Amino acid sequence: MNTKKKKLAAILCTAGAVILLGTGCIAVNSDKNKKVMNETINEGLKVLSSSYALTQLDAGEFSDMRMYGFMKFHVDQYDAEKLGNISVMTTDMGFMQMASVVITPYEKNMPMCSLDFMYIMGNRKSYAEFYDLTGNKDSDEYKDVLTSLSNMTKRYKNIEELETEKRWYDDFSTVTMHKKLSYKNDQLNKDMFLDVLKTYASCSSTIEKSSDEDAKMQFEATQAYCDGLIEKGGVSTDTFKKALGEEKTREFFNKVFFGMDNYRI
Repeated sequence: MNTKKKKLAAILCTAGAVILLGTGCIAVNSDKNKKVMNETINEGLKVLSSSYALTQLDAGEFSDMRMYGFMKFHVDQYDAEKLGNISVMTTDMGFMQMASVVITPYEKNMPMCSLDFMYIMGNRKSYAEFYDLTGNKDSDEYKDVLTSLSNMTKRYKNIEELETEKRWYDDFSTVTMHKKLSYKNDQLNKDMFLDVLKTYASCSSTIEKSSDEDAKMQFEATQAYCDGLIEKGGVSTDTFKKALGEEKTREFFNKVFFGMDNYRI
């Protein structure tokens, strides 16, 4: 074998080794991250079920979706008695896993709760956001809820805050928390996820059922928000629209992710 061929063979062998090593590293991290993510979700559901009776609903064709070949989505949907719709979506892209939890409180004057916890190899990005889609924003009860949620976020003020791009739906956001952590802080990350749900469940469990008028206003505000995501876009919404098409994405949002069809007035 001449010198050029030997060099080429050596380069190919090195490249192959790097690819195998990288693939193995992704697989190992993926398995670890999925384990941590699933444990966190299961504990979160236990927190919610301690305050509300949860009934799992059939998400139908949206239970398991694959997009672009490598993106796998699993969705579970629940009715929380006397509260509203809960959707839990997990995403596996190999190099990244993500858990998304959305609580849409059609029966109580509470902000919508949206959680996105991302596991990117050894890095973590954790988002907790609350949206004003309520029937009565001026009630003392509602103001107390926002105060409690705000106080909860202060417990994590020492964790690095992530910068986020401006979006049209920022006008609806109230309390937010966007954090950057390492896999070394997985327990803290889990504690933060559970603290959000505990605080939300504790606040909402003391609030009486919304009046018919407030419930109607809340439903309409939620529908307008979801329609806005379809028409004006959003980070994950844009991904779904490209893969599923606009109408299928709208159906997914209405039936499962936000569950409007189950609470339509």
